[in-house]
Amino acid sequence: MKAYLKRWFIDGMSFMALGLFSSLIIGLIIETAGTELKPFFDTSLLLEIGKLAKQYTGAAVGVSVAYGLGASPLVIFSSAVTGMYGYEQGGAAGTYIVALVTTELGRLYSGRTKVDILLTPLLTLLLGGTIAKLIGPFIAAFMARIGEFITFSTTQQPLLMGILIALVFGLTLSSPISSAALALMLNIEGTAAAAATIGCCCHMIGFAVTSYGDNGIQGLIAHGIGTSKIQIPNYMRNPFILVPPIIASMMTAPLMTMFWPMKNVAAGAGMGTSGFVGQIMTVKTMGASVTTWLQIGLFHFLLPGLISYFVYRMMKNAQIIKPGDQQIMTGERT
Repeated sequence: MKAYLKRWFIDGMSFMALGLFSSLIIGLIIETAGTELKPFFDTSLLLEIGKLAKQYTGAAVGVSVAYGLGASPLVIFSSAVTGMYGYEQGGAAGTYIVALVTTELGRLYSGRTKVDILLTPLLTLLLGGTIAKLIGPFIAAFMARIGEFITFSTTQQPLLMGILIALVFGLTLSSPISSAALALMLNIEGTAAAAATIGCCCHMIGFAVTSYGDNGIQGLIAHGIGTSKIQIPNYMRNPFILVPPIIASMMTAPLMTMFWPMKNVAAGAGMGTSGFVGQIMTVKTMGASVTTWLQIGLFHFLLPGLISYFVYRMMKNAQIIKPGDQQIMTGERT
């Protein structure tokens, strides 16, 4: 059972995130660039590509999940169609469920007969379409209700929800589970999405700053615009290295929700500073104003870095965190 849980909720969601990034997220980035640069030159191609990338999100996610879970080629290719239908019926979560189920069922029939080239796509399309039609709308409604509840709760209890959302998404980002996939499945938006973004930023910028002594500029870049997941082996050995970014997220997000609210969308909520997607989506949502850039600088970079470093120094002086505890593996190490 443990192997299946890892396969379904870690491996599957990780490849789902790759599919989302290769379609919806990168499409939004291209579209945003096209919109912002439109006053200066013709950006019609950027806008068209961005629109197409968003339209085919379901196909990209369906194929990526099937591929990631080791489906046969015919199941993978058919998942482009079932993924699109799953996305239409149940959003990102619907696509994920359809791809997951058809991949697992495909192991029972794909490659088993001499008419595999006909039977496998036929069964995959029929099974995927049926699953999408029957349970897709319920999945979409369920995830939407959760997302709406989180968004509403943030406006009613900005202090508590700011802390909770940032804590959950920050830890998710630093875990094997995909925070980007989680945000898009929940479809959170507004201030709740902004709090999630900050939680992710605190872990990425926090680890970039606190691990600088162990990893240098290479680690600064790897954490700051890559991912904090590279610290998983290290915090499994010393969980205390998670404390600085956790405290930073629990302090920074409520400061934002209480005193200077920001907004974001689901596509940026779980990305943090990875590829600066969280910041690009914030600008797309709030507009490219001086205020927006100041808020991004303060809540996405300055406070996460300063608070994390302050807590880290106290823990290092107390010898709770020691030199080498956050050193990341490289190709040069054995």
